[in-house]
Order: sequence, then C-alpha cells, then structure tokens
Amino acid sequence: MTPLYTAEAVSTGQGRDGEVRSSDGVINEQLATPTELGGPGGAATNPEQLFAAGYSACFHSAVRAAAARSGTPVRRSEVTAKVGIGADESDGGFRLSVDLEVRIPELTQPQANEIVEAAQQLCPYSKATRGNIDVSVSAVV
Repeated sequence: MTPLYTAEAVSTGQGRDGEVRSSDGVINEQLATPTELGGPGGAATNPEQLFAAGYSACFHSAVRAAAARSGTPVRRSEVTAKVGIGADESDGGFRLSVDLEVRIPELTQPQANEIVEAAQQLCPYSKATRGNIDVSVSAVV
C-alpha cells in the first residue's frame, strides 16, 4: 500500500499521564489515566477517547460511502463508538473492545443493516481491528 496521507503524532511525558501532539499542531492535548484505571481522571483526555473519536468518524464516513454506493440516500446519521479497556487474562496486560452504534433513522432496519455491513468492509479501522479485538456493530433506525 502506498499511503495517500500519513498522520503523525508524538507522545511525551508519562505516557497515559503525558501529552500528545500532532505534527501539524491541530491536536495538542494533555492526557490523564481515567479514575477507573487508577489515575487522576479529570478534564484531560485519554487514548481510549481518542480511539473512539477516530473510529466513530471513520466508520461514519464508511456508512455514508456505503449508502451512496447502494443508491440509498442518507441525510441524517450518526455513529457512537464506545471503547472499553480491560485486563487480558492471557498475558497480564490489557485488551480493548469496541461497540459501534449506527443511527440511520430514515431507513428501514434491513436497509440500515445492509449499509452497516457494507461499511464494515470499507472502514480501515474495522479492517485493522478485525480478528484483533472484539468489535460489535449495531444499526438503529
């Protein structure tokens, strides 16, 4: 694959309790480990929130593309991504999980299901996570 675009970000400080910046300066965020993971939490973001934001936006684009390819007009839609992190019993580390909820209120349930299935094949985040982490996707009309 020849990349059409490459995003670059650097993490400094203490990892989950450090900072992240994109090379263009658009992202410049303080990080804090959530209280649920034993950290201070607070007004700073964390890697799971950033992943959820990226996955939801990418999958939403894939939904819109899949709808256009199928000839099904979609004027209103939204994608909510919930990224979970928990203990991985196999190695003592951690694992991620993702729940995607796709809302396409103007379609029938079968139409929404078809578009979401097609989006799963188009979305690069879905391709990257397939077989690596648990991802559940639901279509809601």
